[in-house]
Amino acid sequence: MRAAVVRSFGGPEVVDVVERGVPEPAARQVRIKVAAAALNPVDAGVRSGVFGGAGKEIGLGWDVAGTVDAVGVAAAWSVGDKVVALAYGVDKPLGTHAEYVVVDTGAVAAAPATADAVHAATLPLNALTAAQALDLLDLAPGASLLVTGAAGAVGGYAVQLAARRGLTVTGLARADDEEFVRSLGASGFVSGEAAAGAYDGVLDTAVLGEPALVWARDGGAYAGVIPQAEPASVRGVRTTAVEVSADGARLAELVRLADDGVLSLRVAEVFSLADAAKAHSRLGEGGVRGRLVLVP
Repeated sequence: MRAAVVRSFGGPEVVDVVERGVPEPAARQVRIKVAAAALNPVDAGVRSGVFGGAGKEIGLGWDVAGTVDAVGVAAAWSVGDKVVALAYGVDKPLGTHAEYVVVDTGAVAAAPATADAVHAATLPLNALTAAQALDLLDLAPGASLLVTGAAGAVGGYAVQLAARRGLTVTGLARADDEEFVRSLGASGFVSGEAAAGAYDGVLDTAVLGEPALVWARDGGAYAGVIPQAEPASVRGVRTTAVEVSADGARLAELVRLADDGVLSLRVAEVFSLADAAKAHSRLGEGGVRGRLVLVP
């Protein structure tokens, strides 16, 4: 099969599509024939060496939508099932940017019934990150939340999920994204500087870091999306950062919300697997609304 890997760190030019053996599922694993796989900023981080792994061949890709085509013992899924999954890991030998991928059964959920594979592939990593970050903030219904990067993939899901939890959501994004961010459920919108100390919580999907703390009230909460990179606490603000985990049961809940129209699955552009390097280049240009998706 073909798979996108990196063997040295750098720009999009280091992404190589190579021939590798088709992986076999072990006990409590399934093999998925990939129909679509999203490209995320974490893939660019892996490619550029942010997470280490020098000297290894590293497979790219975390999100997958496709069809189960082989199962291990006690796999709990059947050949032919349409599924989505999260293949967690920054230094795995094969990722989802491939024709086949093996994942643990606990990472898998049935695919959305109302979306094609390309759109479904945008859900696992970004929606799980948003949901798990909101869990860390642990805000009660009625509390105020500022979501930075509210028009982005994680930020957009965060706005929708937070509004569904009964939070009063303000989105921080570029001025021309206001209509879109409000359509996701934000009752407030800010472009530029938000009011200091105005929010019970800040979900910093734009990775602003310490400057975003000023917008949380004294004793409030801040959650970032870069593991173990949250800023130090000030004014009693509780600071944390989400490290997304593969959770098939939670992913199934998010799939149901997508099927119910609560979550919007956004695709910016589709690339063939052979053009993985071009997709990385496009991601690096910025200004992407929705996800870039690779199809074998």
